[in-house]
Amino acid sequence: MGLFSGIKRQLLKVIEWKDESKDTIVYRYPLTDRDEIMTSSTLVVRESQCAVFVHKGKIADVFEPGTYKLSTENIPFLTKLLSLPTGFESRIKAEVYYVNTKQFIGQKWGTQNPIMMRDDEFGNIRVRGFGIYSFKVSDASKFLKEMFGTNAVYKTEDVVEQIKPMLIQAITDAIAESKISALDLAANYKEFSNTVVESSKGDFDEYGLSITKFVIENISLPEEVEKALDERTRLGVLEDKLGTYTQLRAADAIGDAAKNPNGGNLAGLGVGFGAGRAIGDTFVNGLATENTPRQKAQNTVKCEKCGAKVKEGAKFCPECGNKMEQEKVKCPECGAEVAKNAKFCPECGKKLVLEDTVCPKCGAKVKAGAKFCPECGEKLN
Repeated sequence: MGLFSGIKRQLLKVIEWKDESKDTIVYRYPLTDRDEIMTSSTLVVRESQCAVFVHKGKIADVFEPGTYKLSTENIPFLTKLLSLPTGFESRIKAEVYYVNTKQFIGQKWGTQNPIMMRDDEFGNIRVRGFGIYSFKVSDASKFLKEMFGTNAVYKTEDVVEQIKPMLIQAITDAIAESKISALDLAANYKEFSNTVVESSKGDFDEYGLSITKFVIENISLPEEVEKALDERTRLGVLEDKLGTYTQLRAADAIGDAAKNPNGGNLAGLGVGFGAGRAIGDTFVNGLATENTPRQKAQNTVKCEKCGAKVKEGAKFCPECGNKMEQEKVKCPECGAEVAKNAKFCPECGKKLVLEDTVCPKCGAKVKAGAKFCPECGEKLN
């Protein structure tokens, strides 16, 4: 009975791992005291796996995906193991670790503490961020030595607690060193992500790991900065209607006055009503000023005697009584200088101010100076 069980154990030994989990990185193949790896055993390593043989606490060999028939002809380390003083026995005392080399995606990261950054517009501010990342084992030997040791099972949760602080450090450095304005952070998520992947290669390579993807889902600003941005947006929308920040604040104050908690108190009611009315007057006057066309500025001339500004056309200065010299024009008949508003030339008596007349053909009223009748088109003298 013992003989047949021993033969069965030697001939039917197949080493393989069918991974049905989503988070197992390392799996140690279970070998009991009665189980032994034979030179006739078959080793199966599937895609996205590698098998690590450990003998007496040291890594003997690493097998990439494929099917292997264990023998001294194609497995170099077996030759050394089987050349021991005990002779070429068929039994090999070794441990087999399967390492999952696929990408572990959808791992979450987030800033537990805010990231400090200096902004030219808002000064020193704190921002927070979160997103996801992906990683994989790039060197099984390093990973065994530096991370999982001799654990029977090693999962993603055992790794992320170690690598997450390294990622937060990388994104913190990327944001702080970029000197990008807080308003432009969202436009540079992809650039930040690429920077984190590149800058973290050296640190993760020491553990036999690599970050394959780093995604920033959001970088949030402090609440007070977001309020300032909202206020600025409101000003931009209402700028054409209100014109100034004071008018906007007056509009907000009207609503606050209406919610006065002292409404039940007569004195408080009077104060609230008076303040609300004053604010309302300011608001209304501001709108009226904004929407009322400005009066055309009157032309003035300077008094030659006292320098005061005098309304154009005035005959005397209102300050000193000096007689204002009238603007001169030339008479079209004799060329003499005549006051601009004079009706006749004082030299030749030429009538200077034209009067409305009538068309000699149709009798329509024609304005002074017109060359043709607006009704019949008759040429006028």
